[in-house]
Amino acid sequence: MRRREFFTLLGGAMAAWPLGARAQPGSIRRIGVLMPATADDPVFQARFGAFHQGLQEAGWTIGRNVRIDTRWASSDAADIRRHAVELVELAPDVILAYGTATVRPLLQLTRSVPVVFSVVVDPVGAGFVENLARPGGNATGIMTMEYGSSGKWLEVLKEIAPGVMRVAVFRDPAQGSATSQYAAIQGAGPSLRVEVSPIFGRNTGEIERTFAAFARLPNAGLIVPSGAAAQFHRSLIVKLAAQCKIPAIYYDRPFVAAGGLTSYGPDLIDSHRRAAGYVDRILKGEQPGDLPVQAPTKYELAINLRTATALGLTVPASGLARADEVIE
Repeated sequence: MRRREFFTLLGGAMAAWPLGARAQPGSIRRIGVLMPATADDPVFQARFGAFHQGLQEAGWTIGRNVRIDTRWASSDAADIRRHAVELVELAPDVILAYGTATVRPLLQLTRSVPVVFSVVVDPVGAGFVENLARPGGNATGIMTMEYGSSGKWLEVLKEIAPGVMRVAVFRDPAQGSATSQYAAIQGAGPSLRVEVSPIFGRNTGEIERTFAAFARLPNAGLIVPSGAAAQFHRSLIVKLAAQCKIPAIYYDRPFVAAGGLTSYGPDLIDSHRRAAGYVDRILKGEQPGDLPVQAPTKYELAINLRTATALGLTVPASGLARADEVIE
């Protein structure tokens, strides 16, 4: 069985696990999990499965010494907050949260329950931690990318689509914490002779209107960093990029599997396994404020040759040689 299939099945089994775990009262530690996705999303099930595997490797077994209360939300802020309230009211020992959209409402609700984030762009800029080396509060976890690496998206896109002269960076209006990341992308523009500007979209209508307007510009390209709106509207964004003939680079491999041109970003399966390590340490008595925010250690480059051909692009041999995955 392939690794991703295993994690998908494992995550699905966890989502169906009965909330009333069979164990003696007082022997169970409680973990909350908040995911901004639907429970049937295979991408998030795989990441959830990696988190569970990490817990198992640390000695935690559902029904014996740990219970996991999971809440699946959409990218809608009100839906996420409702689930965040439910989890905080359960008073878990620690909460795993995916992304800025889930961490923010949790920290607005509690400064006592430890929160471990598995994916956050700019935890300092968002106000989640005081600094990366010593967070200081009740939150810590794994960053999406180091800011300097964000300019890599522009470099890869320009290598695959050299005719691109202006690039839009997709930004979620509800996520204002990615300022440093956007600045790094914008800073890489002049040396590549590319004009960089933001575009915004939160729901289907806004995203469709934004794409329609941007597509009228010649020599356009697109960068899609991580964000709740981007991951929730993954299929729509990939479809619109294809319809508008816009070369696009994404932060995550599933966009490429769905038909996107290319992606470069951290291995988020690995990030969730590492987040389990922090949850383990907190359950064993360490404080989140003393655990430094970690940067990713594994990055993946994926390229979809079918999409490149449809866009009239020829991917250089150097790009193919560096790719971790090539879809033909």
